[in-house]
Amino acid sequence: MGSVFTSDEDVERKSLMILRILHEAGGPLGSRILARKMQERGFMPSERAVRYHLQLMDERGLTRLVGKRDGRAITDMGIDEIDDARVHDKLGFVISRIESLAFRTTFDPIKCRGFLPMNITLFPSDRFGEALDAMKTAFNAGICVSDLVSVSRENERLGEHLVPKGKIALATVCSIVINGVLLKAGVPMDSKFGGILQVKNGKPLRFAEFIYYSGTSLDPSEAFIRAKMTSVREVSEKGEGKILANFREVPALCRSVVEKILPKLKSAGISGVMTTGEASEPICQVPVDVNKLGVILIGGLNPVACAQEAGIEGETRAMSSVMEYQELRKFSEVCREKW
Repeated sequence: MGSVFTSDEDVERKSLMILRILHEAGGPLGSRILARKMQERGFMPSERAVRYHLQLMDERGLTRLVGKRDGRAITDMGIDEIDDARVHDKLGFVISRIESLAFRTTFDPIKCRGFLPMNITLFPSDRFGEALDAMKTAFNAGICVSDLVSVSRENERLGEHLVPKGKIALATVCSIVINGVLLKAGVPMDSKFGGILQVKNGKPLRFAEFIYYSGTSLDPSEAFIRAKMTSVREVSEKGEGKILANFREVPALCRSVVEKILPKLKSAGISGVMTTGEASEPICQVPVDVNKLGVILIGGLNPVACAQEAGIEGETRAMSSVMEYQELRKFSEVCREKW
């Protein structure tokens, strides 16, 4: 059984983890679910320990009891606590999230079933139709991990999130699905950074900007979208511009396994790999470690960036959930509905 939280540092660290889980959930959670989600992220508390800790957080005003069956929800003060969290506690949060979601990925590209990691973006309900129109160019040009998506309206759940009032949520497949599927095949993938990839004549040229996962608390794609540094529409229409992309490395000895898996993923509607380099050779002007292959993955949020470029603001929660493959449907089907 997990131990009760002890040191002040231990209390603060686990407190932040609980707050982040509640914030991502978008609604109340009970101690049993909280304990399970913490275990998925490398912590091993018991339900009793979580309940004890939640009581302390209630006293501090960080959480509130919604009901015995519903559990706790995060308060505005709790959200502020996440924003003001210790810098060294934030560092590396993204890389740990990537590793966690890769482990939780159970998708089998042959059987076309299992869980995939997803990005979730909240759009204003009255502008969702416009957002879909803006994203069409990116999906049609294949500047996405997959054209499979899921949509939920206000007060409905999408993955592990409750959609707030006045919003419509869109889930897009995250590039971490490549990490997860390769991991299950015995191929370790080292996630280095996310960045802005310059494209020329329809081909990747070089990374213009990048942020290392190990040194950030914010998903790089979210940061670049907010900073309006992309030109996804131009790449879609003219073959030149800047898109979201991610840099990974895999052992060179695993090339044959990777080459067998990628076509299977593509046949299942997932084609997030943009290009793969040669052993120990730079790719897109990025140095590669000895006996490694550099891999460039298309960012799963490129369609969302396209909507942002059209002036349609969305609240993005990258790498935020996993969903069953069979719950997804083609983007073109969603576009045919009335929004």
